[in-house]
Amino acid sequence: MATDSRQLNLFERSGNLWTAWWGGQKAPGTQLYDRSLLTAVLSLIAFGFVMVMSASMPEAQSLTGNPFHFMIRHCAYLVGCVIIATLVLRIEMSRWQQVSPLLLLVVGLMLVGVLIVGTTVNGAKRWLSVGPIRIQVAELAKFAFAVYMSGYLVRRHQELRENAKGFYKPIAVFAVYAVLILAQPDLGTVVVLFVGTVGLLFMAGARLLDFFALILSGVLAFVALVLLEPYRMRRVTSFMDPWQDPFGSGYQLTQSLMAYGRGDWLGQGLGNSIQKLEYLPEAHTDFIFAVIGEELGFVGIVMVLSVLLFVALRAIRLGNQCLSLDKAFEGYLAYAIGIWICFQTVVNVGASIGMLPTKGLTLPFISYGGSSLWVMTAAAMLLLRIDHERRLGMIQAVQGRTS
Repeated sequence: MATDSRQLNLFERSGNLWTAWWGGQKAPGTQLYDRSLLTAVLSLIAFGFVMVMSASMPEAQSLTGNPFHFMIRHCAYLVGCVIIATLVLRIEMSRWQQVSPLLLLVVGLMLVGVLIVGTTVNGAKRWLSVGPIRIQVAELAKFAFAVYMSGYLVRRHQELRENAKGFYKPIAVFAVYAVLILAQPDLGTVVVLFVGTVGLLFMAGARLLDFFALILSGVLAFVALVLLEPYRMRRVTSFMDPWQDPFGSGYQLTQSLMAYGRGDWLGQGLGNSIQKLEYLPEAHTDFIFAVIGEELGFVGIVMVLSVLLFVALRAIRLGNQCLSLDKAFEGYLAYAIGIWICFQTVVNVGASIGMLPTKGLTLPFISYGGSSLWVMTAAAMLLLRIDHERRLGMIQAVQGRTS
């Protein structure tokens, strides 16, 4: 393959995919980044902005007197997304692997800090306030744990396959994180971390006996956590039959189901939702998908889910490609991000349609919330960086064979 070495060196020196995208520079006959993945992520973020604006205006008017209150804040979050994307795209994957234990430690200390000096909202102590910025550390925990697990599987791959010690070391780290997050309390994030951990251990070739023991322990722990907390028990029982108490424990789910029912095939039209008029709690955050269903109908739902599925499958495919090139850290991290996006989407949508208990998880890239949007942006940019380095390595290999 003939490649302009001068252009290739430009990419190597900059390490900046934004230059490649906006400047249009690329090696002849190839692309040094996944343009389809970037387009899908940007489309989801842009769509999320539109839906947050539509879903949040009634509540913003009621709470602040300014219908654009949440939209203005969301614009600030989008500025943060640009800054985060620029920084993440400049960092080489080898650096992420080196700092993975440190990143885990820093976020762990932040989780401890939340319990001591955190901000309480709706009875949950989940946020650290840094000036005007409020950070939900549990979202950072998902990102940090994915990076740490990917690095651990590279360092201890043989030990993981041969004995139980290598398997249960990351489980012990997960247990510490789980205790800190449950103290906030936030069971949903713990479930996401558990599923991501189990998925990565399975893909890394963990022994089946250890693997099934972990799943059984996780299920038993989940049941115990639900039984020990009355509010969790109410959530589980209410989603089974929300109409039994439509104005009490089943109120949120019944309002969500009404939104879907009104949406029908083509929806009521953008901005024409009735349920968002303070009937449906958390319409612009956890239950934004119900507003999407009401305004855009079944067709809109399928289109949104298709794009999210595309991003998740692209991440899994990228993981396979990296492992085939002996880029284990990059491969496991791509797997982790793909599992994370897929599972969190399933839980969010499942809760809003009554298939799963309410867990308080956002819809990736779409729901209102700075912490979730920033962390998801960082995860997506990591995928782009991984793919960029993979493509660059393949081009350099071809150059080496032809020179």
